[in-house]
Amino acid sequence: MYRTHTCGELSLKDLHKSVSLSGWVQRIRNLGGMTFIDLRDRYGITQLAFNMETNAGLCEQARKLGREFVIQVKGEVVERYSKNKAMPTGDIEINVTEIQILNPSKLPPFTIEDHSDGGDELRMQYRYLDLRRNPLQQNLRFRHTLSIEVRNYLHKEGFLEIETPFLIRSTPEGARDFVVPSRTNEGQFYALPQSPQQFKQLLMIAGMDKYFQIVRCFRDEDLRSDRQPEFTQIDCEMSFVKQDDILPLFEGLFKHLLHVTKNVDVDDFERLSYDEAMKYYGSDKPDLRFDMKFVELNELLQHKDFKVFNDAELILGICAEGCGSYTRKQLDELTDFVKRPQIGATGLVYILCLEDGNYKSSVDKFYTHDDLKDVAVKCQAKTGDLILIVSGKQEKTQKVMGELRLEMGQRLGLRKPNVFKPLWVVDFPLLEWDEETQRYYAKHHPFTSPKLEDIPLLETHPEKVRANAYDLVINGTEIGGGSIRIHDHQLQKKIFHTLGFTDEEAERQFGFLMNAFQYGAPPHGGIAFGFDRMCSVFNGMDSIRDFIAFPKNNAGRDVMVDAPAPISPQQLDELNLKAITKK
Repeated sequence: MYRTHTCGELSLKDLHKSVSLSGWVQRIRNLGGMTFIDLRDRYGITQLAFNMETNAGLCEQARKLGREFVIQVKGEVVERYSKNKAMPTGDIEINVTEIQILNPSKLPPFTIEDHSDGGDELRMQYRYLDLRRNPLQQNLRFRHTLSIEVRNYLHKEGFLEIETPFLIRSTPEGARDFVVPSRTNEGQFYALPQSPQQFKQLLMIAGMDKYFQIVRCFRDEDLRSDRQPEFTQIDCEMSFVKQDDILPLFEGLFKHLLHVTKNVDVDDFERLSYDEAMKYYGSDKPDLRFDMKFVELNELLQHKDFKVFNDAELILGICAEGCGSYTRKQLDELTDFVKRPQIGATGLVYILCLEDGNYKSSVDKFYTHDDLKDVAVKCQAKTGDLILIVSGKQEKTQKVMGELRLEMGQRLGLRKPNVFKPLWVVDFPLLEWDEETQRYYAKHHPFTSPKLEDIPLLETHPEKVRANAYDLVINGTEIGGGSIRIHDHQLQKKIFHTLGFTDEEAERQFGFLMNAFQYGAPPHGGIAFGFDRMCSVFNGMDSIRDFIAFPKNNAGRDVMVDAPAPISPQQLDELNLKAITKK
């Protein structure tokens, strides 16, 4: 045996046992008469001791080892003279009697420590070394635990885990597809699934009743910290359900996951309509860990002498508690923040609620003391608070104030990573208008059912139709979304027409699903959760990369295996593609 124990399990109860350990050399400390080696595997670290007086040859051999050498040692478990309470194995060490090098190692390009000296690109290039670090191993263990708990919960609720195809046909809605040329069907292509949406609906038609899958999905879209070209989602669908059947079941799932993995118990999830979320938070994924709701100020601030406010469609204010002592420098920083191109405001108005009961504002000359007091009362601002105001077109103003609210929450330490405030956002618009193409697009996807009472509006005011859809949001991040699906053939056909599809286009793209609807499709609905995002949000982190074993960088490249990469002319010929030459 290479080992009788792992490097994370030995303790004082194992004193005087003869053991064999195998692992990687974490570090070597040469103290003259003694040499100590920290031996690491994925279970932990154990200290090895070599005594120059009792076995000089073995001690010299140990000193010649290098970082990340793979070794096997045999020896006796003894009590440490200088204990390390920060290590699970810190009460003992191994008095080594035999050492064998299983494999030497080149000097790693960065230190394999919890806090490494390697940059992101370097660590991604040597990801197999980066994954030896304890933080990443903890992340992957967490991911494993989360997946087991998801499966256990859904199994107990009667769901079947069923796999769906990875090679499907391309559809025009949503993000861009990754396509795969077919060798045996010249000039034709598969697409990798952006989600198993259509197949899980077919499973409901097939009578599977409750389906789930922890599945890999693919989207060819621009990347950021919470996006990857390939990602994992928990995909679920149920038959004979309405929205009020689905939300409590998956609310229960997340309560269970937070309790088991984070030892956190949360209250029943709040529900906000899309319109409420935009009105009070400027976002369809609001962070409810802190309040700071928007207050509309048009009535109080318009029809004075300040043209900026008079011309505005919407004026919004928020109250930042305890920030009334902000300096001019701090206020200028906030102004610069909202003027950043990605936020897009032209300016920021402030009102300081001073200790003497007066107010200091950037628009003093346009408003009286009583005017500013009225604003403070409406914003529920107290002495020592700061009121921040933005204005302009409604949609843009809501977006700007939403970003400013999050920035103030961050500055005030209100976005605590160990606090969880899940909520459901419901009643989304079914459609959104695109000026460039002059047509409607589905807000979620074209199989989402409209609210039954809104169906007549499809003919007259499509923009007012609400979707029977819902998103789960945790701490300002959309974790997942779903909807009640259309199960009626004629209604689905009507939605396709509203989206600008001709009958021929709808038949060509979705004919198999439309045909299936005519064979007794049950009422059904479902939801899908971003599994990678769940892992990062549960651990208070912004990036999903550290919870994926082998992620891509921001350019969508795997710098470790150097992909994507050209393929040979022979492969191109086999796929009936013209040879691709460098420009």
